[in-house]
Formats: sequence, C-alpha cells, structure tokens
Amino acid sequence: MPHRRLHVPPSALLRQAIARHERAIAAREARRLGPAERDAIRAVDLYARAEGPGHADVANALVDLGQIRELRDDLAGAAEALVRARAILTRLARRRKLDDPEIARLSVRAGRFLGSVQRAQADHAGADRTLARVLREATRRLGARDLDTAAVLNDLGVLRKYQGRLDDAAAFYRRARAIVERSDQPRGHAAATLYHNLGGLEHSRGRHARGEPYARRSALLRTALLGPNHAMVAADVAALAALVEGQGRLVEAARLYERALRVFRRQLGAGSSEVAVNLCALGGVRQAQGRLADGEEMIRAALAIHERLYGRNHPETGMTVNNLAILVATRGRDAEARRLCRRALAIFRRTLGARHPHTRQCAANLARLGG
Repeated sequence: MPHRRLHVPPSALLRQAIARHERAIAAREARRLGPAERDAIRAVDLYARAEGPGHADVANALVDLGQIRELRDDLAGAAEALVRARAILTRLARRRKLDDPEIARLSVRAGRFLGSVQRAQADHAGADRTLARVLREATRRLGARDLDTAAVLNDLGVLRKYQGRLDDAAAFYRRARAIVERSDQPRGHAAATLYHNLGGLEHSRGRHARGEPYARRSALLRTALLGPNHAMVAADVAALAALVEGQGRLVEAARLYERALRVFRRQLGAGSSEVAVNLCALGGVRQAQGRLADGEEMIRAALAIHERLYGRNHPETGMTVNNLAILVATRGRDAEARRLCRRALAIFRRTLGARHPHTRQCAANLARLGG
C-alpha cells in the first residue's frame, strides 16, 4: 500500500519525516530491508517530534515499520510496532477522530498486519481476537462490501486453515470472494491473494487438481501487476509448485520451487523464512525422486533457518522436523527417525493441540515407525 500523506506539512521537521518515510517505503519495495527499517524508525521519531507521539502520522510510519520487520522475520519487533500503532489509532477513535476514511483504513491495515504476525508466532488465539476486532471495525467504518473488509475475511480464512478448521476457512473465503468479485474498486491484488488462498485450501484438502487453476490464476494476475521477480509472485509460484507436486509432476514442481527460491534469496535473503519453507518443499521433491542425500541436505538447511528464526518449539520448526524424520526413515535410519518424530509430535501437541491435523498425522507417522 503506497504511503499517503495524512496532513499538509507545516514545518521543515515534518518535511524531513515525510521524506524519510517515503524513502523507507521505496527501500522496502526494492527489498533493501535494512535501510528501510532504519529510515522507518527515523520517520517515527521525526513525526513524533513534529506532531506529537499520538499523531496518526506516527501510527502510519509504525505500520510500515511493522511490515518491514515482518519481512525481515523479526516477528517480535513487528508486533511491538503494530501494537504501538493500534494504541495510537484506538485513542484517536475514542476522541472521534477516526472519521477520515484514510485513517480508518490505516487502523484496519495495522490490525491485519498484527493478526498476521500473531499467527506467524503461533499465537492463534491472539490472532483470532485481533482479527475479530478488526473485522467489526472494517465493517462499521468502511462497509461490509469494501475490499479492506474482504481482506480481513481472507485473513481469517488463512488463520482457520492454520488451525486445521478447513470448512470454516472455506466459509470466510466465500464471503471474501463475493465482495471481491462484485467490487467496483481496483481489485487485482485482492483477487490474486484470494485465488492464492483458495488454491492453498484445496492443497490442504488433498484436492490438488482442483487447486491448480486457482494457483495459476493468482500467479498470472500478480505477475501482471508486479513483474516476475517480486517476492509475492514467488509465493504464488511456490503455491503452484505444491499443487503440481501433489499430482506427481515432480520435474515441473522442482523447477517451480527453484524459480521461487531464486527470487526469495535475492529479495529476502538466504536466511529468510520463505527460503526455509521452499527448501524443505524442494527437499521433499528430491526425496520423491530418489535423490535422498540432496533432499536431506535441503531439509536440514531449512531446519537450521527455522530454529534460528523461531526457536525449537514453533510449528514451522515442528513441520520441518517431521519432514526430516520421514526422509531419514526412508534412508533406513529408523532410530533417528523415531527420535525426530517424537520431537515433532511434542511441538505440535504443545503449540497446536492434540486434535490438529498436523498432530494427528505426526502421531500416525510415529506409529508407522514403531514408536
């Protein structure tokens, strides 16, 4: 979302703040995330000095700082910035200063990003509370048919999918789709994101052929908007790769994962979470192709990244450990495979609960290993 100045600059200090803010956004779009974060921090400070710490422009810069930190996989830092932004905007709402639609959209945007960060931190209950509040706010302030309201519904669908509640996810996606397809607003990104998520839902249901057209449509729409070398396009390509893999087209899947990895490494860095997820996925393809040593090397590299970013007890770490256990078992190292599978199962039980599909699948894997 491009930065929009919320007020006319009355001072040199405010002009400096705006310049820093715009520079931060340009650096973020170019995926120069270190400079982007430094400029965003400076913009927050300059806005606070020029207009006071409770001004909407401070919140605006904090939202962009939160997004930059999320892209850098600094989830705690992202949450801190977004909580600060939401606190400012909540105070403004209580003073009846949230009637400006641009400020209302900023508040919804801050809440959506916070919910996304909480989900990535495996705080599903926190994400649920945040997104429920934001949905009420978006419906009240922007209207039930606004694209930002659809975006919140979409986010709730993603959260339900992560929770293993696939029918509930589908219901949220249907509501979002009805808004997007009837909207008179520019809807390219909204439609691409929705089709990406619909493809992901079909993947989770094991209906890979049904999901593939959604993924292809998402990738085409986003490529037309952003070009082929953007990280969001790479995410669409990776989602398509998973659906192609599920249909047994391993050579095509590997080529798509490799394409996505090239973009993620260039745009986000070799140690990013997106690189880890796609290394793990490509490792699974190599396993299916019988290239077990290559697959194990990739999954172990992914595990090292996930442990560094999230620690040893996060669901993403658990999923990578589970995948490594399956590969190790294929190589005949049963005792190591059982040890890894027990570790993954403990993570899933602790973070997702005994009834989550990941927990149940991991328990089944362990039973097959004789554990």
